[in-house]
Amino acid sequence: MKVIMSGNEAIARGAYEGGVRFASAYPGTPSTEILENMPQYAEKVYSEWAPNEKVAAEAAIGASIAGVRSMCAMKHVGMNVAADPIYSFAYTGVNGGFVMVVADDPGQHSSQNEQDNRNQAKTAKLLMLEPTDSQEAKDYMKKAFELSEKFDMPVLFHVTTRICHSKGIVELGDREEVDVPDYKPNIPKFVTTPANAKKLRVTLEDRLAAAREYANDCEFNTVEMGSTKIGVITSGVAYQYAKETFGDDASYLKLGLTHPLPDKLIKDFAGKVDKVYIVEEMDPYLEENVKVLGIDCIGKDVVPKYDELNTDLVRKAFLGVEPETYTAELQPVVRPPALCAGCPHRGLYYVLSKKAKKLGLMITGDIGCYTLGAAPPLSAVHTTICMGASVSKGHGASIAFRDAGKPTKVVSVIGDSTFLHTGVNSLMDAVYNGGTNLTIVLDNRITGMTGHQQNPGTGYTLMGKEAPEVNIPELCEAIGVKKENIKTVNPNKLAEVEAAMDELLVKDEPCVLITRWPCILKKFSRQDIDEFETLNKTKCVIDQEKCTNCKVCVKTTGCPALINTKEKVVIDATSCTGCTVCMQVCPFKAIEEVTR
Repeated sequence: MKVIMSGNEAIARGAYEGGVRFASAYPGTPSTEILENMPQYAEKVYSEWAPNEKVAAEAAIGASIAGVRSMCAMKHVGMNVAADPIYSFAYTGVNGGFVMVVADDPGQHSSQNEQDNRNQAKTAKLLMLEPTDSQEAKDYMKKAFELSEKFDMPVLFHVTTRICHSKGIVELGDREEVDVPDYKPNIPKFVTTPANAKKLRVTLEDRLAAAREYANDCEFNTVEMGSTKIGVITSGVAYQYAKETFGDDASYLKLGLTHPLPDKLIKDFAGKVDKVYIVEEMDPYLEENVKVLGIDCIGKDVVPKYDELNTDLVRKAFLGVEPETYTAELQPVVRPPALCAGCPHRGLYYVLSKKAKKLGLMITGDIGCYTLGAAPPLSAVHTTICMGASVSKGHGASIAFRDAGKPTKVVSVIGDSTFLHTGVNSLMDAVYNGGTNLTIVLDNRITGMTGHQQNPGTGYTLMGKEAPEVNIPELCEAIGVKKENIKTVNPNKLAEVEAAMDELLVKDEPCVLITRWPCILKKFSRQDIDEFETLNKTKCVIDQEKCTNCKVCVKTTGCPALINTKEKVVIDATSCTGCTVCMQVCPFKAIEEVTR
């Protein structure tokens, strides 16, 4: 049967067909949909959301050591979190086949950096596969487990945004059932004490050498001979761009197994063509390895090292052909992303923004949709680096200000899923070492930015089962925050937020403020409906006779439900969720709350 699938859907299908039994991930664009598509195979595959990528990798490693085929998935920056176990697991090798899907984000469509994780395969000494379309994503994933077991090595399955989210026709296959052997302890293989690891380090090179020989004559690396004037060496989605650019006027070495690279095959191919072009996104990974083989080639001297490639860029870089463009008479209005109408973070940020201006606060932010609090008019996030870093940065900054004799107070803002990801460790550090930053946990009852995935604080698993729910206030108390220094508020009630913030900001010790209200876009759970009784039951309207058109509501909240016309501000009834933040900031009491 043939169906249309995105790359992420195809990866999930390939894992299923490949006999995977255990799958774990932390959601992150562009990889999120891989695990979201696993519950449909629940009869054969156990799947879960993990608190972070390190835990996801370690859980899958445990399943592999137990003898079953396992996988984990993450976006590119998640590889940084998971690197600790993966680098050592490369030494030990596998029991059941193990595949780690890592989705890079060229162009930074939804990411804080643009890293090329092909380099990680080399430094961690992993096998690496790179599909070029959805069909290959399914086929390669299925084969990856065999490859992992064949060479006793973890496989890094490297994809990019365009592979993940583009769709293509995929021919489905049957599931391969693999017997699970009885577990037998193997201490010399799986216990990486220095004495064992030194021996494993040697055998790892032997396994890599065997894999390199295999790469020179395998189904993943293929030659397509056309004109011999140009020879293109490429991999991943860049192959599609190259093929659309050069067509039959070039020959192609399409690399699917890209670590270890097939040295003999590359030399043989280069010897058959007049010029060698390297077409690849981001870093010169292929180019550098080709040059090490003594082959002259053209690559990053004409192709950008950053951003996402496309056919127009490749055509311009190598052929000097400018893309055809059309300039419309009417240009679209630039609409930067903003917090949604009714977002529970808006009320918190409104109060925090006022406090920051009045008190000269430093506000350290984190990764999530709440990072949008940095945008005007709220402008209530001053720095964002990576998951969980807001609390750590806030702790470091608070100590630095204290020791420098500066009165600056630090506030750290972090989402609930991100807090459970790595923020807990950061708060532990602040408490243990006597930090003074105020940590604000924005508990919107879901993992928001990546599309409403469950987490340990939501009460449900990926597979839809009810689960224990982490109690964030009790967790904070358990790691040493004093009970009287922990406050939970409704972020839509500005006076309540301000009173709690005033109480905690004057304290010279670790404090936690928790804002608890569901993401307004989520499908509300039974628990949400029971706890938050007024959800979506009201809306706000403006009494135009009282409105003076001062636009304070627009200028201070930035709510997209507020429409600023020349004559008056009006509220879009289809967008308004009745959070009442605008009503509370209106100086003329011109906004009212009414029942829907």
